[in-house]
Amino acid sequence: MSDEPASPAQLQTREERLAAKLRENLRRRKQQAREMAQESNPALPKADSTS
Repeated sequence: MSDEPASPAQLQTREERLAAKLRENLRRRKQQAREMAQESNPALPKADSTS
């Protein structure tokens, strides 16, 4: 292994890879949140308006 710093091209590709992974993770988490919200809404009991 060399002690030379990574070239700018290598850093850019690493940054691009990380950015793509972050976007993918964010999309996945948003989709999971939407699914959780859909599942939990029908399960909630409706409040009585006669009280």
